[in-house]
Amino acid sequence: MKKFTINCQFGNSTGDFTVYIGNPEGSHHPLHFQADWLSKERGGTIPQKVMDSLAKLKEIAEKNNVSFEELCEYALQAAKIEESATSSQEQAASTTQSL
Repeated sequence: MKKFTINCQFGNSTGDFTVYIGNPEGSHHPLHFQADWLSKERGGTIPQKVMDSLAKLKEIAEKNNVSFEELCEYALQAAKIEESATSSQEQAASTTQSL
């Protein structure tokens, strides 16, 4: 089981919420029960983009017979690398424009 932190919506504000990803039951979304609990107990929602992405990763993992947990971890690391590269490019462009 892997632990991830997601920025969720709580009314008019956002905040971090920890989710746990394991081997989900085949008929449910990977975060079905956690999203349900978050909504009922804390009045929060997990962003639809996150829900859609995890559903797609689950589908890919099943199709390719790979670990869903490990695929999620890999995808998160890849997203962080891409975000870092984009940020660096934006900073370089901003510096060049300033000159």
